[in-house]
Amino acid sequence: MFFRSRPWRASAGSRSTTRMLMRSTIAAGGIATVAFYATNSQMIMLRADTKVESDKDMLLKMKVPEPAPKPLSRGEQIKKLGSEEFDLLIIGGGATGAGCALDAATRGLKVALVERDDFASGTSSKSTKLVHGGVRYLEKAFWNLDYEQYKLVKEALAERATFLEIAPHLSFALPIMIPVYQWWQIPYFWAGTKAYDFIAGRENLCSSYFMTRGQATEAFPLIKDDNLKGGLVYYDGSHNDSRMNSAIVMTAAEKGAVIVNHMEVVELKKDPVTGKVVGAVTRDKDGKFGEKIDVSAKGVINATGPFADAVRQLDSPAVKEIVAPSSGVHVILPDYYLPAKVGIIDPQTSDGRVIFFLPWQGQTLAGTTDSPTTLAKDPIPTENEINWILNEIRNYVSDDIVVRREDVLAAWSGIRPLVRDPKAKNTESLVRNHLITSSDSGLVTISGGKWTTYRQMAEDCIDICIKQFDLKPTNECETKHIKLIGAEHYRKLLFVHLIQTFGIETDVAQHLASNYGDRAYDVLRMSSPSGKRWPLLGKRLAEGYPYINGEVKYAVEYEYARTAVDVLARRTRLSFLNCNAALESLPNVIDIMADELNWDKSRKEQEWNDTVKYLYSMGLDQNKFYSREEIVAGKLTAVRN
Repeated sequence: MFFRSRPWRASAGSRSTTRMLMRSTIAAGGIATVAFYATNSQMIMLRADTKVESDKDMLLKMKVPEPAPKPLSRGEQIKKLGSEEFDLLIIGGGATGAGCALDAATRGLKVALVERDDFASGTSSKSTKLVHGGVRYLEKAFWNLDYEQYKLVKEALAERATFLEIAPHLSFALPIMIPVYQWWQIPYFWAGTKAYDFIAGRENLCSSYFMTRGQATEAFPLIKDDNLKGGLVYYDGSHNDSRMNSAIVMTAAEKGAVIVNHMEVVELKKDPVTGKVVGAVTRDKDGKFGEKIDVSAKGVINATGPFADAVRQLDSPAVKEIVAPSSGVHVILPDYYLPAKVGIIDPQTSDGRVIFFLPWQGQTLAGTTDSPTTLAKDPIPTENEINWILNEIRNYVSDDIVVRREDVLAAWSGIRPLVRDPKAKNTESLVRNHLITSSDSGLVTISGGKWTTYRQMAEDCIDICIKQFDLKPTNECETKHIKLIGAEHYRKLLFVHLIQTFGIETDVAQHLASNYGDRAYDVLRMSSPSGKRWPLLGKRLAEGYPYINGEVKYAVEYEYARTAVDVLARRTRLSFLNCNAALESLPNVIDIMADELNWDKSRKEQEWNDTVKYLYSMGLDQNKFYSREEIVAGKLTAVRN
């Protein structure tokens, strides 16, 4: 867990000191372990004495729920947006903006949210998919005696537990192994992982443990076993980030928030007397309900992530920029790179950065890079960044295995919005936690932070807004315990009930249960009969992937999907898992959406061109032009074979 770029080595004349340090480290880890179980013994005993109904028993009692009520149509939402005055207008539909909307709505405030593109279209869909405290941050806190870093880890671990409580269908505990190649690392990493467990306290997911060399090679047959001593396994969380974002947004809508995507803010409205921000002028990018819409609000929150400075400059053109964008590239590889459902963390890459290899959505995710970049809507990962990740993988994979560039099924670049505090003496230093600022005209900007702490960030922001704008909430923050859409009737064995009820294949049932929760029933009600003896229901969008046509219809009717990219990238994750498979499914997706949204021929052509352009940013060969006719004729498959 504690990683140093250079291994510590004892000289021949200091072996006794070395042994003493190692014993001290082991003792410290042992004390941490004892303390953890001592502080949690009451909870453990309570769990042992409590009669818990098993998933098997629950399965026998499960009933098919009634169809979920559909949200207001986009047209109805836009009508409310332009005709009502809100307590808060939130600009940005990523994790932070969605979290603010849900927090405000559940406090009884009147809230609206607008998003220029689609929910989670930026950083919030391009994360490392971890819900974590950050083991490397704990190491920094230890070596630098940095209490602020320690607080960040503790807060994030508490929020990790909340994640798993409010969205158990979208997040889960993930074991991650730290390979050990030197004997001295065993007590060092062991003490660190036990400290991580201890800080999590009652909210610890599972206890960390040591894996012998034999166990490590059995779990990871592809791992390079030269000098391998074993591995330390600790637990963190993982999730489907864009679907989590959608669940937060749609739960906010269910609680009364007005939610509109593809609605761009082009101007901030100001009171002519006080000069305070009192709303915004928006433009409907979908172009169906009028060009511009005035939105009135007592307060405005800027939650636009890496694009926060652009909104701040609408307020004050001369304002100093606070965002320092950083590029994080990830690649997707076939599942055989991680045959066990366990991730690997490489604590000592060639340049000192940390890299993860994680199982995600049935494939292997590897990343991330971390380098300064310029802002772009859909940045394209460079070959240098992709090859750097592949070279790091080669350091851990057996020499019998050739890591090939063509094994990369998809690759993307996300922009992390690191921020500087404009009020700090040293304005070049980056803020470790999230930052909430208010301009002279009252524009509230929330920036920085990370996915894991989105809920706490939102709570802090709404607390500030209530005071600043003198709002009158009906209750305190409730988001720690509000189940997100899909979670209420979710059970681990839900997928079995879906198979028995609808006659679908196992992988499809598992996918639907773990991405939609109890809303999987609504997805299947909208799915077409297969026309086969088995499965009875569901036509796949792409061969080899569990996505079915009912998901496209559900995305349009229940989740405000407006473009083919919305569906392929963020309602399903096909473009993130395999850009070629996404391209092959594109004709079908466009045809389904055209029927749902009454698209004409021109709009269908626009969707094709826009989606192919987007897929270039996901790893599709940029040197080729892909026509619909070629894809329908199966020419892409022929070339790949």
